[in-house]
Amino acid sequence: SMIDHISNVINQESKRLSFQVEKVLQMAVFNEGRLKFKFKEFDVNKMISTVVSNFELRVKSKNGTLKANVTNGILMMKGDEVHVTNVVFNLLDNAVKYSKDIPEIEVSTESNNGNVVISVKDNGIGISNDHHTQIFDRFYRVPTGNVHNVKGFGLGLSYVKKIVDSHEGKIKVESALNKGTKFSIIFPQIIN
Repeated sequence: SMIDHISNVINQESKRLSFQVEKVLQMAVFNEGRLKFKFKEFDVNKMISTVVSNFELRVKSKNGTLKANVTNGILMMKGDEVHVTNVVFNLLDNAVKYSKDIPEIEVSTESNNGNVVISVKDNGIGISNDHHTQIFDRFYRVPTGNVHNVKGFGLGLSYVKKIVDSHEGKIKVESALNKGTKFSIIFPQIIN
């Protein structure tokens, strides 16, 4: 039927799109130093709410929950909004991939000691302590035992680290096996 045909096309297109996003990220990571940044001031809270509304469907399709916990008012930083948005997407993407059956994900923002802190917390399979430092290596994938549907942290986190470093930021990971994971990225805040 026509509907089947159309939904098939949409399906293929969205697969192709996410594949292209992957490709762009790969190019960005592999051509060291070729990342072109456009730094400007932007509101982190606004960016987060856009990302969350875009990502919600994906979490809901797994019957999960995605909570946004943002500070009141505006929270400004200076950076490349596209890359920082990609970073948050990447962390959410991992949170969904590594969730147990039903993802419970929380994204929050806070202002702390002159910094903007963005955290993504999940209830997933967690990362054991001895892997915390390696997860940012370019080809490292957390050994996930028998989770075969997972494509691995792979490239995502080395990109995340590269962007955070380019913004003079820091990234922290708190995680324990079967307890879930919380990534926090910390950027200098702009107080107007």
